[in-house]
Amino acid sequence: MTDQTVITRFAPSPTGFLHIGGARTALFNWLFARHCGGRFHLRIEDTDRERSTQAAVDAIVDGMRWLGLDWDGEAVSQFDRRQTHADAARRLIAAGKAYPCYASKEELEAMRQAARADGRPPRYDGRWRDRDPAEAPAGVAPVVRFKAPRDGETVIDDAVQGRVTVTNDQLDDMVLLRADGTPTYMLSVVIDDIDMGVTHVIRGDDHLTNAFRQTHLYHALDAAVPVFAHIPLIHGSDGAKLSKRHGALGVEAYREMGYLPEAVRNYLLRLGWGHGDAEVISTDQAIEWFDLDGCGKAAARFDVAKLQSLNAHYIKEADPARLVDAIVPRIEAIVGRPVDRTGRDRLLRGMDGLKPRAKTLVELAELGAFYARSRPLPLDDKAEKLLSDAARGYLLSLSRELVALPDWNEQVVDATCRAVAESVGVKLGTLAQPLRAALTGTTVSPGIFEVASVLGRQETLGRLADVTGGGAGGLDQGR
Repeated sequence: MTDQTVITRFAPSPTGFLHIGGARTALFNWLFARHCGGRFHLRIEDTDRERSTQAAVDAIVDGMRWLGLDWDGEAVSQFDRRQTHADAARRLIAAGKAYPCYASKEELEAMRQAARADGRPPRYDGRWRDRDPAEAPAGVAPVVRFKAPRDGETVIDDAVQGRVTVTNDQLDDMVLLRADGTPTYMLSVVIDDIDMGVTHVIRGDDHLTNAFRQTHLYHALDAAVPVFAHIPLIHGSDGAKLSKRHGALGVEAYREMGYLPEAVRNYLLRLGWGHGDAEVISTDQAIEWFDLDGCGKAAARFDVAKLQSLNAHYIKEADPARLVDAIVPRIEAIVGRPVDRTGRDRLLRGMDGLKPRAKTLVELAELGAFYARSRPLPLDDKAEKLLSDAARGYLLSLSRELVALPDWNEQVVDATCRAVAESVGVKLGTLAQPLRAALTGTTVSPGIFEVASVLGRQETLGRLADVTGGGAGGLDQGR
């Protein structure tokens, strides 16, 4: 690395949400800039006015912020710079490096058909390349084409793909300005990268063919060619092109499905980049380690199971208060009412028991919803089946012992349950499972004695009274 300040950019088109593949490209650019102490820019490539929407711009910005990928300076609108791009094309015409082309749509279609008939790729044949503009047909607005070199070859020393070469006779004279005077993507990208001082272009390898054409534009504009790094695309777990059935969704979908941003960052980092055998990599560690040498040439495979596993790890590591804030809106949707301070307090105290059992925030909310429910609890089918007449009798016996306890904690409740189970002549599970059903409304929860401790004496006895018919009178005592 030289003393040159590294500048990278992420340049999405606002025609939809921030795709998971685009998020990985953004992450790699962000990490490389942060690793090198450089700058990372966000550029919205909104020149396609028919498909670009403000809603998509907002979704991209929101997705980037959720992922924690901050950018330097203001986000740049490519459309706002269209005059700058057009001016550059006119300078190229003046320098003899571009020219107006008056070929009609019918002529272009005839070229394509002739090429197909000869088994050649369809390319513009350069018919207006050296013609006198005085021969132009009247009333026809021309496009502006770049004069690409016809001899020799173009070589790119790609930081990921290695040395790649194309013979220049494979490159035709691309359009820089459309007939209505608007710049094309190929021109706009190069001008913007030059003006933003971009030193490294890190993007998907589906753009590799563009890099050859863009290299010639840099030369024609007397600008330094950036380092290209074309990363392989993401495939599904079956090796096929990534689609929605594999997980090719917008970042907002993963947020809604209950993934933490640090888990998504970690997972995307490992899609096509590696550092030894490291799997769980913190953001600080990623910034320290990230370099382009760690990018592989083979397509990465998207595996939802691995993402879930990472997410489960980060949920276990997350601050309980942060998790409570994250799941309360989800729980409110489940229980159909606001979660009050008591419910929040129970969730906070019970979070250490909930975290190891959840792979997503959706699961965490479903597991913890019973802490925030009001009485009487709804019972699912499995819980209802556990509460037989005999089981309710055992719970009534347990309630009579619990109400008299001088102390209330997990260990005391545990010991009391064991003593009651022994006194009524049943195994602990025969009592503990109906107890779980009564206190949670389900058959899956953290340790039930922990649950009773978190709920407190009053709520525990009240929930037991609801299923035993014991009433609130002698059982539902103060905490």
